[in-house]
Amino acid sequence: MKILFCSDGSIQAENAIRFGSILAGASQADAVLLGIAETTGEETQLLEALARGHQLLRDKAVSVEITSKAGEPVEEILKRTLESHYDLVVIGAVRKGTSGPFWMSAKAYKIIKTILPPVLTVIGSRHKLENILICTGGKDQIHKAVELTGQIARGAGAKATLVHVMAEPPGMYAGLIAREENVDLLLNSSSPLGQSLKREQNALQTLGVPAEVRLRHGEVMRELLSEMRRVDYDLIVAGSTPGRGPLQTYIMGDVTREIVNQAQCPVLVVRTGEVSSLPEGLSRFLSDIKQAFKHEE
Repeated sequence: MKILFCSDGSIQAENAIRFGSILAGASQADAVLLGIAETTGEETQLLEALARGHQLLRDKAVSVEITSKAGEPVEEILKRTLESHYDLVVIGAVRKGTSGPFWMSAKAYKIIKTILPPVLTVIGSRHKLENILICTGGKDQIHKAVELTGQIARGAGAKATLVHVMAEPPGMYAGLIAREENVDLLLNSSSPLGQSLKREQNALQTLGVPAEVRLRHGEVMRELLSEMRRVDYDLIVAGSTPGRGPLQTYIMGDVTREIVNQAQCPVLVVRTGEVSSLPEGLSRFLSDIKQAFKHEE
């Protein structure tokens, strides 16, 4: 596994490196530590932060390459992920407030939506990785998220909980809830939902990761927040799907956006859909961008 750690020299970026180092060490990953100075005069602070970040990663026996750039953070991160393959990008993020549609910083949103690799957004400070919550829609598209989470959890010795929220049925069908909440009955049924959840659980257990499936009923975000309060989760995993725009940006969806906004722990956003093939002209355009970036080095 290869992980890109991004730092602007801030305390939150250092918190992100500290938590990400747990994942990197558990996965025996190689790391690139990218420092980005957005304005002049930040170089000294950034270099000091990179030195601390380097030590955090080395303490977890992670092989680290350090590089620093000056420029706009989102552009520099996009450039780096176009130049080289990364299995994960780690960023720090802060909240702008306690209400509104965009609680998280605009840069964090843009990074999640723009770059190809999965993005780990670290809010606050977290020093352990024991309990992981995977928000599953009950479809096979979440398999990539399960696979990546399984690799991380196996190395860290963490356990995973797969949570699926089912719509509240009309009152006349309320009796169905008791049957649907019988997880074993559902997992052993021939229903598409049961089969999908069973495959996800088996995929984790095959990697040696203890995996529980939980069903909840009602409004999705309300139930997920209730689940987050039930257990002190160290990591929340959610999915995003590729958009159909000309630059293939990703769509977080309302639920994933709310998870990023309201979770009290790091959130891993994994691409759960396939990127459609790019038009030939656009493919050449992106290829030219990569070459131009290489020539600038």
